[in-house]
Amino acid sequence: MSDAVALYTFAAGSTPLLIDVPHAGTYVPTDLRAGLGAAAQILPDTDWHVHLLYEFALEQGAGLMVATHSRYVVDLNRDPGGAALYPAADNTELCPIRTFDNADIHLPDCRPDPAQIERRRERYWRPYHRALRAALDEVVARHGYAVLLDGHSIRSRVPRFFDGRLPDLNLGTADGASCAPALQQAAMEVLQSVGGFSAVCNGRFKGGYITRHYGRPQQRVHALQLELAQECYMDEQPPYAWEPLRARALGGVLRRLVRCLLDWKPPA
Repeated sequence: MSDAVALYTFAAGSTPLLIDVPHAGTYVPTDLRAGLGAAAQILPDTDWHVHLLYEFALEQGAGLMVATHSRYVVDLNRDPGGAALYPAADNTELCPIRTFDNADIHLPDCRPDPAQIERRRERYWRPYHRALRAALDEVVARHGYAVLLDGHSIRSRVPRFFDGRLPDLNLGTADGASCAPALQQAAMEVLQSVGGFSAVCNGRFKGGYITRHYGRPQQRVHALQLELAQECYMDEQPPYAWEPLRARALGGVLRRLVRCLLDWKPPA
């Protein structure tokens, strides 16, 4: 499982805001790609183009960390020990075995066994999280606190995980545990104030491992996840094309949200 592609790109910021995008990666090492089934070869469960939606934030001083490898290699937003995010619900694994449409990801006899899962955890998962932890620690040391925005997207209709159509903007704060109440309120006010988009807080998506693990307000790290319905900015069918007009409207919302997160300060 060796390859020469870096696990992530990282641009350090000059403000307390760090944005990370763990599921936009599309790289699969050659030996692992050879074991993917037909349904998985096009990487349908990628958070397509999400990093592009947030590139503007670099000009405003936010840091941006983007994973390069596909979630089919390892899911950076899952507990390393395999604990389910949503008990009693349908959950995806650290090394996923089914697509969101319930098709087998791997060819027969290529499903990762415990030893391979451990290798992927050590080769891909842990280095990414060491870097994310270090980036957050540096932000806190410099500014006294950090705001982490975990950027995601998903098809607007995925019966495996939810009924009907997903709201456009899905904010998750682990039911309020991952950030200060005032920050959650400020972010939701932005999302609910714009026309043309529906928004919900701590609905079907309450925040994954990254939000829950790093969001520690008592330790001066405030984390929020934003799950976007892909229909808001792209074509949800292959080849998953970027739709400029839709993306422009959504970009206006994200600019307001980022501005809100930059302006917010924890109580003294």
